[in-house]
Amino acid sequence: MTEIIDKIALASDVFLMRLKEPLIAAKRRAGQFVILRLSEKGERIPLTIVDSDPNIGTITIVFQVVGKTTSLLSSMKVGDHITDVVGPLGRPTEIEEFGSVVIIGGGIGIAVAYPIAKAMKQSGNTVISILGARSANLLILEQEVRAVADEVIVTTDDGSLGVKGFVTDSLKRLLDSRKIDLVVAIGPVPMMKAVSEMTRPYSVKTIVSLNPIMVDGTGMCGACRVMVEGRIKFACVDGPEFNGHDVDFKDLAMRLTAYRELEKTALAMYRGRH
Repeated sequence: MTEIIDKIALASDVFLMRLKEPLIAAKRRAGQFVILRLSEKGERIPLTIVDSDPNIGTITIVFQVVGKTTSLLSSMKVGDHITDVVGPLGRPTEIEEFGSVVIIGGGIGIAVAYPIAKAMKQSGNTVISILGARSANLLILEQEVRAVADEVIVTTDDGSLGVKGFVTDSLKRLLDSRKIDLVVAIGPVPMMKAVSEMTRPYSVKTIVSLNPIMVDGTGMCGACRVMVEGRIKFACVDGPEFNGHDVDFKDLAMRLTAYRELEKTALAMYRGRH
């Protein structure tokens, strides 16, 4: 059982939680995740480890309410206990001194981008972060990212904060004006695909973090399979990060919608009872 130490609402239906997990806190590295289960018969859901404090034994997660399980999780309070938290899982981000690194976070993907930006900066890179959201009220972790990046560009679809437009607009201006050694893009599938296609003609290596359906997180079930370089990979053990120029985004998008109607039904039934 894992105790919830802290809970903060970051935006509409987006929450940050700190969990008491000393063993995971001592081992986790940027890019890794946990799989949690709220009850013995509950769904297993993967969530990125946004931060950790080995001294007090806590890990930080951020999640958005999109289905029954995340709705249940959002209703839990400080002092409540989560049945299972397993991790750290997945391959850590490759962190070294690349030079000038652009780290892009779109929507809830900012929560995944933040620990990577932090680790890249600690390794001596110049970190430029592009944060994208539909509107100002949906932007999360801006101050945390500003604390670790050399430069932060905020974009909103409606222009309510920062630059009006998409993250790719700001990325193109950077690619055209200076030398970029690495791009990391994390967010909705269309955004990661668009970023990968934009960097391709510039021959800039581009890393994306994939979020397919995941069950056990150890490569046993095969639910998280993705196509990379025309070969099947498992996001839980081979990823979750891959070279965006090699990812079959069409296949990924199709797999992500496989259970959408069932998820909507489960959420509607849950809300109908509460």
